[in-house]
Amino acid sequence: MPRTRRKLGEILVQWGLLTEQQLERARQLSESSQQRIGQVLVQLGYVTESDVAKALAYQFDLEYIDLDQPNAINKEKLGLLPPDVIRKYLVLPLDKVGGRLKILIHDPLDLETLDNLRFRMHCEIDTAVGARGKIKEYIDQMLSDTAASIDQAVRALSVDSGGASIDLEVAGPELEVTGKASEVEDAQQAPIIRLVYHIIREAVELRASDIHIEPLADRVRLRYRIDGVCQERDRIPKRTQSAVIARLKIMAGVKVEEKRVPQDGRIKLKIGAEVVDFRFSCCPAYHGESCVLRILRAQSAKIGLTNLGLHEDTKEQFDRIIRRPNGIFLVTGPTGSGKTTTLYSALDTLNRPDRKIITAEDPIEYNFKGINQCQVNEQIGLTFARILRAMLRQAPNVILVGEIRDKEVAEVAIQAALTGHLVFSTLHTNDAPSAITRLIDMGVKPFLVASSIQAVLAQRLVRMLCEACKKPDPNPNPRLLRLCGLTERELRSHTIYQAVGCPRCANTGYRGRKGIFEMMVVNPQIRELAFNRAPLNQIRAAAVASGMRTLLGDGRLKILEGLTTPDEVSRVTQVEGLIEEATGVGEMAQVA
Repeated sequence: MPRTRRKLGEILVQWGLLTEQQLERARQLSESSQQRIGQVLVQLGYVTESDVAKALAYQFDLEYIDLDQPNAINKEKLGLLPPDVIRKYLVLPLDKVGGRLKILIHDPLDLETLDNLRFRMHCEIDTAVGARGKIKEYIDQMLSDTAASIDQAVRALSVDSGGASIDLEVAGPELEVTGKASEVEDAQQAPIIRLVYHIIREAVELRASDIHIEPLADRVRLRYRIDGVCQERDRIPKRTQSAVIARLKIMAGVKVEEKRVPQDGRIKLKIGAEVVDFRFSCCPAYHGESCVLRILRAQSAKIGLTNLGLHEDTKEQFDRIIRRPNGIFLVTGPTGSGKTTTLYSALDTLNRPDRKIITAEDPIEYNFKGINQCQVNEQIGLTFARILRAMLRQAPNVILVGEIRDKEVAEVAIQAALTGHLVFSTLHTNDAPSAITRLIDMGVKPFLVASSIQAVLAQRLVRMLCEACKKPDPNPNPRLLRLCGLTERELRSHTIYQAVGCPRCANTGYRGRKGIFEMMVVNPQIRELAFNRAPLNQIRAAAVASGMRTLLGDGRLKILEGLTTPDEVSRVTQVEGLIEEATGVGEMAQVA
């Protein structure tokens, strides 16, 4: 039989920590001051914060944690919440299991905080109770420890010059006039330079793909994109904004004084034993210039077809297509879906002395030996179309066009394909069949589209489960299972895993990403539909009927193989999943 919940004051009286008279006085003060009874009891000195916390834990049947005890908190779990969230809400992360985050809080009745945390962290919240003062003391100590390296640089944000203090917010642009990135590692450099280098090095070590430095009203937000998801790191003080951005501009070789227009540059830096390239972009925003560093690792462009995540049947199709003598092979997907990596892997496979390969790119992200790479520069009229026409006079075997953006580029690429060249390119569409209708919508004649395109590969990137901590999910979400198209028979014969979290994966439950793919090989039926300007749903149905596995279908296979989760696949493909759920195309994909 459930225990009747007693009031806080009654519990303290029962425990002998409070008298009835003291409780009555505290009640009167609580009503007149609109404060909670626990706060009043502590203010009056009748009980301690720890006494109140223990009573609250007992009242709500929650765990009480005494932060004075050694190892009361697992420090490896502190990364489950960003430092700004910990500081703002005065909470400590304890663990995350099965998508539920457990936190230490001093007031279990603070429903607004719990709702805000659910919204911010996109998960359900469980609670334990601790004393408010102890939690604040622990947070102050924790944040000072974890941010020590950055704080040291920030505290030193003035350079002593002959007894005069120079504010780096003013002196930043002159910190290093030559601006050679290779000199950053010098320990004698100014503090702001060490701060910037620390940020870059930490991002590389955490396997980030981007560094985002975003000025806000009262601070500068620092975020790393890791496995496709932005994670907030330590704040950069507002007073250092100008110096940090100036330092990055110097390293990237762009104009420090220009703050009115976007600028792009490149940085090459040695991090440990690895030389890493960075693509720098800055753009004027309301509170100052927003900067992004795209981290370009040469090895990521040469991971090979096997490591892309292609299933064996799709890999065989892919390998056959890229070895054809002519035609167009398109890779589609949104920004950041790995299109460039897929195409570079194809070029790396074809890069042999007997083949001439030329590329037109904007920008050139990775340099390949043996491949002629051309950088688009529209300011001087060096467009994709102009480079393409010049390429055709150099008798290439393989051409890569970074992106088909308009009718002119599309028509030149198609003419190249029809005159005996193998053309690779990318297109921004949601799925493979949409590439055909997109080209026709651009103004390309349907018979040219039908006769030139050999295949279209649509792709997304999904996070892979961390092998060190993944566990079977005893209660997977039925809606997500349905959205992913998983049948009862599949669920009985396979294990569905959940993301748990450990130090190896920074407590996310995921480590690394691979692609999910949708390969549409253009057959006579699809060519006929393209020629007749058939609607997208007919082209898609014909592709599925001929054996095309959809993005959702490929994600479903990776779930059944224990590589990822229904949560992750539905997050990446939920629009397609809702369409298939409504139209029944998903059932066709399963049959195929």
